[in-house]
Amino acid sequence: MMPIIASGIITCIGAAGLAIDATRMFYVHDVLQKSLDSAGLAAGHAMYEDQMESDANDFFYANMSAAGGVAIDPDFDIDISPNNKVITVTGTAKVATTFMRLFGYDKINVNASTEITRETRGMELVLVMDNTGSMRGTAITAMKNAAADLVETVYGDNDTNPNLWVGLVPYTAMVNIGSQHSDWLTWDSRNDIANGKYSPSSWKGCVMAREGDGDETDETPDDAPFTSMYWANSTDNMWNPSSGKYFLNEGNNAQNDGRGPNLGCGPAITPLVASKATVLAAIDEMLPWHRGGTASNLGLVWGWRVISPGWRGLWGGDSPANLPLAYNTPFMNKVVVLLTDGANQFYDWNYRYYMDGSKLRTTTSGTAGPDGSDYTAYGRLNDMGVYSLPDGQTILDTKLANTCADMKAEGIILYTITFGSSPNSQTKSLYRTCASNTSFYYHAPNDEELAEVFDTIGKQLSNLRLSQ
Repeated sequence: MMPIIASGIITCIGAAGLAIDATRMFYVHDVLQKSLDSAGLAAGHAMYEDQMESDANDFFYANMSAAGGVAIDPDFDIDISPNNKVITVTGTAKVATTFMRLFGYDKINVNASTEITRETRGMELVLVMDNTGSMRGTAITAMKNAAADLVETVYGDNDTNPNLWVGLVPYTAMVNIGSQHSDWLTWDSRNDIANGKYSPSSWKGCVMAREGDGDETDETPDDAPFTSMYWANSTDNMWNPSSGKYFLNEGNNAQNDGRGPNLGCGPAITPLVASKATVLAAIDEMLPWHRGGTASNLGLVWGWRVISPGWRGLWGGDSPANLPLAYNTPFMNKVVVLLTDGANQFYDWNYRYYMDGSKLRTTTSGTAGPDGSDYTAYGRLNDMGVYSLPDGQTILDTKLANTCADMKAEGIILYTITFGSSPNSQTKSLYRTCASNTSFYYHAPNDEELAEVFDTIGKQLSNLRLSQ
């Protein structure tokens, strides 16, 4: 009888020991699984790969601490797919045994894993690119190549992707809205175009800046129509309409010697389109356009108008009628990338023309052109109520800062880039403040680093389109 009782007692003790070991094992497995799930979700919300790993690490160990001393040597490993879309997190921990150590098992390994597939977010992306004369030479080529690489990164191998639209805003001292948008102009401007004011040329598509703070808003042309840009025959742009096309030269190859009513007007805006090929073709058409100066504030505000929901259905062409989408559209981001190679400025070309077409160089900047500068979307420098080129820059810089702040207030993500050796500390500071955060500002001192900057932003934008 006694052996039977003893056997029963041993069996009960063994069962209790196994139950304790099993309870500990299941408890640690539960904590481990929850810790891995938390780590995977944290990684899924991060934009950059190193941030994914760092966030996963923080969340894993913070959650594993709930197991106290029951879980021994917890560890995990994270694997991120090449497209950053699938995140696999595997983990392990050890559990000290009570009963099973009698059989030589002091510790039991507990394993778990989780897989996070990140959903694809939509994006409206606009590249606002400097097309001023200082971008001549290798700079414009480097910018075009880098911008094209960014587009390739965002699109991948596809010509279109669900809910991905990209636009392009080239800017100089003015912005070209496209000659097809003459219905956005004032009655007087439309009448001038119809009556041959630009003859022997034609209106290319550049417009004047709105007065006051109207050049800092996304107000539509229905409420505030635009005035067409017209650089009249003058001592610094003598195209002499009475002489026909003899003096007219609005081609890019003329550089500072160009002449005509559209002098300084670059390529037209490409509104939000789905096709990668369309965007790449527009990037390829960019060239450095001389004269006028640099007005990155106008480039940026037109970038805003390209993605502002107030402009929905206005752009036409290949841009869908339901775009731009509302600011608060779920799983959508609005992003603008702004690049300059120098300070905002009113440029003053130091030559004057004679009636026979010859030119004379003057030596004092700010005195060659009538009223202090070349003609721009703001008219000439003195039309701004100031009489020095630095004062003109201050006005444009302030307008840029105001536009940046207003766009960020709408939830638009801003990346900013200064390029080359010309941007000084003032311009760099302006662009750094303009960016959505300081890590979204980049300075690329040369062509090679510009390529790296665009590559980095392209990868960040690809990650931005992925979320759990």
